[in-house]
Amino acid sequence: MDDIERPLSVSELTALVKEIVEGSLPSVLVEGEISNCRPASSGHLYFTLKDRGAMLQAVMFRYRYKTQGFEPADGLLVRARGSMSVYAARGQYQLIVERLERAGEGDILAMLEERKRALAAEGLFDDSRKRSLPRFPSRVAVVTSPTGAAIRDILNVLKRRNAGLDVVVLPASVQGEGAAAQIAAQIEAANRLALGEVLIVGRGGGSLEDLLPFSDELVVRAVAASAIPVISAVGHEIDWALSDFAADLRAPTPSAAAELVSESRTALAREVGQFAAELETAIRSRMDRARLLVGRFEPSAVEARFMRVFMPSARRLDEATEELKRGGAAALESRRRRLELASRDLAAMSPEAVMARGFSVVRPAAGGAALRDASALSPGEDVAITFAKGGAIAKTMEVLP
Repeated sequence: MDDIERPLSVSELTALVKEIVEGSLPSVLVEGEISNCRPASSGHLYFTLKDRGAMLQAVMFRYRYKTQGFEPADGLLVRARGSMSVYAARGQYQLIVERLERAGEGDILAMLEERKRALAAEGLFDDSRKRSLPRFPSRVAVVTSPTGAAIRDILNVLKRRNAGLDVVVLPASVQGEGAAAQIAAQIEAANRLALGEVLIVGRGGGSLEDLLPFSDELVVRAVAASAIPVISAVGHEIDWALSDFAADLRAPTPSAAAELVSESRTALAREVGQFAAELETAIRSRMDRARLLVGRFEPSAVEARFMRVFMPSARRLDEATEELKRGGAAALESRRRRLELASRDLAAMSPEAVMARGFSVVRPAAGGAALRDASALSPGEDVAITFAKGGAIAKTMEVLP
């Protein structure tokens, strides 16, 4: 300033502070708890970082906010990388955030990478260990939370695609302390008791920290040691866990895992139809070739040639033709039997057949979707029961866990 005794205007002082702050703090890394998080209609995100002793205003502009790997929310402990700035209109200093990550997430990733290298060095992730899934399993075991969205998605997919498939749910906590030990124990139990021909291990989406049990060494080793082929279905498509690398197959979601183990009834019927069409084409082709072979002989010369030279060849041709017919008939009968068996299997898997075996559907008497969990009922509540033939209205006397 030319005259240090001259009073500064508010704007001049603020500009001086802005120059000092922005010039001396071009890049900082701040850790704190998110508070007052509010996305603006412009797409920018405004929030406050706080600890026990202070608060700091922060803003993340739209083009940065849209590339975030998680959704910031009040109460989350985060690390924010950015630069300090002064908002002159309000005389406030603030942090302009360029990157935001959960506090400790970088440490978690480093730990997981180190663990991944150690386990890979033991050969637990080798492709040579991977096995193919059985195409038509009769029973599938699932290790997951019994109350999570993952098991509901799996059961819905299996019911839609193959209602006759048996499902054994082995309940386990999927996050928090002790979850890894429970998951590993249930994988071992599924193998010890031979509870399925395929084993799905997974949960719905979550933060990197939430998914940590599926990267625990106990779980990874249990998956690698499983005699039952394992599908790892942890989180959504962008999520990952070390169990993905040890499993025989990785599914992007629990629903996708269910689709992998259940052959669609429609696809099965289409395949049977293709077999029948291929069989008919093959028989017609062989018969056409036989007709062409026979048709080469002119009627006027056939008798003389048979008598002189070609009688043995004609006899062999007749025998071959009969054998061809017998073989074609036998093949047609075999394919017909397979078609009948497949048709019966399809009929046995239909909802009507399932209910005919003694199953029924329970819905609230007032209307609504079918009930799958007794906890959705209250004592004294009326329910509508649909049997294979007819139905009934009943009153709930007691709800059992």
